[in-house]
Amino acid sequence: MGPIDKTMDRVRRGVDHAMIFTSLLLLAWPAMFDELVREDAGLVGLVAGLATVALLSIGVIALARRWPLLQFLPVASAVVAAAFWSARHGISPALTWLVIAVAAIILLRQFLGARTTEGLVRDLTRQRAQLAQQASRDPLTELGNRKLFMDHAVDALSGADDTMTAVILVDLDGFKEVNDAYGHATGDELLRTAAERLTANVRNNDTVSRLDGDEFVVLLPRLIDDQIADTVANRILRDLAQPLVVGDAVLTIPASAGIALTRGSGMAIDDMMREADLALYQAKAEGKGVARRFDPAQFARAEQRRREEADLRRALDDEEFEVHYQPIVDLNGERTVGVEALVRWNHPERGLLPPAAFLDMAESLGLLPRLGGWVLEEACRQAAVWQEQEPGFELNVNLSASQLGKPDLVDEVRAVLERTGLAPSLLVLELTESVALVDLTESARVLSALKTLGVRIALDDFGTGFSSLSHLGRLPVDVVKIDRSFVQAMQESSGASVAEAVLQIARTFNLAPVAEGVEDATQADRLRELECAQAQGYHFARPMPAGDLTALLNRQSALSS
Repeated sequence: MGPIDKTMDRVRRGVDHAMIFTSLLLLAWPAMFDELVREDAGLVGLVAGLATVALLSIGVIALARRWPLLQFLPVASAVVAAAFWSARHGISPALTWLVIAVAAIILLRQFLGARTTEGLVRDLTRQRAQLAQQASRDPLTELGNRKLFMDHAVDALSGADDTMTAVILVDLDGFKEVNDAYGHATGDELLRTAAERLTANVRNNDTVSRLDGDEFVVLLPRLIDDQIADTVANRILRDLAQPLVVGDAVLTIPASAGIALTRGSGMAIDDMMREADLALYQAKAEGKGVARRFDPAQFARAEQRRREEADLRRALDDEEFEVHYQPIVDLNGERTVGVEALVRWNHPERGLLPPAAFLDMAESLGLLPRLGGWVLEEACRQAAVWQEQEPGFELNVNLSASQLGKPDLVDEVRAVLERTGLAPSLLVLELTESVALVDLTESARVLSALKTLGVRIALDDFGTGFSSLSHLGRLPVDVVKIDRSFVQAMQESSGASVAEAVLQIARTFNLAPVAEGVEDATQADRLRELECAQAQGYHFARPMPAGDLTALLNRQSALSS
């Protein structure tokens, strides 16, 4: 409420009080003042009467604060009384003036009430306008917000006719780092400058809005050439990248942009926003600082990826995974002495899927520790059963990089061994050289802690890591698994010498070698000649469900008995 309106309100309250006093004075006139005049009470009687009316007025005013309509009761009573006295006795000059005063005050009160109401309406209208502006504007940059953008975009698409409409999503690269390094005041100044530079690069009928945080959006309606959108986007990025001085710091505002285009009014703005967002994602994936258009093929790949990710999460909850076991044989007699546990996805539509079809995705989604933990427990439980018919039967289980990095990995392995009853000496935990060498010191620490449980450690794909040989002595490894590429190369003139060299390295470090990927009898015979004790591969058996492996062990026991 403004100063004038406040003054009018005070005047209105004063008139209300005067109206009550005058009305009570009109009511009291016949009862008090005529008597006082007739009895020659003089000035003292007049003052006493006025004081009595004043006290009554104060009382009514006080009560009217709680019951507002009460203030009009004296007025109504005074008018009724005046009419009664006029009919009975006629109106005296004094009473006539009182009635006129009451009527004038009532008229003035109505006028002031109308003016006050007008002021209130004006205030409410102004407040509504301010609220409407706040609802559609970003207070920091004074750009339109998401709501205003969506309203303009819907209107632009509905009236597009045969012209094109473009949406450009702009995201500032590294804005969080600026906030962290220089503070939010600098970050706010950066956003305001970005808003100014965006606005300077568009037409008057284009719309620039701030969606959230450091993300802006530009609407380009009624385009006749699709190249205009690319030109505007690249011009915006160049302008944003110009240096900006904030305090003592010289900063830049690098940004990436995603562009979505449509002709006519056939596409909804939500779909355009999604396409622009996918294009922005592609721009950032390509190194940032560039503008990219939406690519339908990329969109299809992204949608397929999202479906596969959702499918993988659901599969974990629905227990669609199962463990298969590939035999590890003793080459002297080809007797199965252990197995490697390998996970499979029994997909309801795509059938049995190998690890290559889903493990990388599980790793990227952070699901591999959960999946790997399930495989470990399932395989240990099954291996404990096999001990009854094959005492000393070993189990190899793979460890992923994310599992190796879990702080509670040692406790998890200990708990699984306790729950399943498998002897720790029969569990071999495998990890690849690439995983072990990511952080050699940390890997050595974790593996040493695992070995305190009594389990053994195997280095998978041995020989493929060019730097592993110089660090092999630092890792607490018991078994090396010779990579299949060396086994396959044995048929070449130099292949046998490479495999032999790898075996010699294993013996030098007192490690037990296991050859992987043996596919035929010739390879098996050559490994025997090189005195490799154990091997696995399709020549001996493919990975199989637990039931099939149990049958294999039964046949093996029957032949040996």
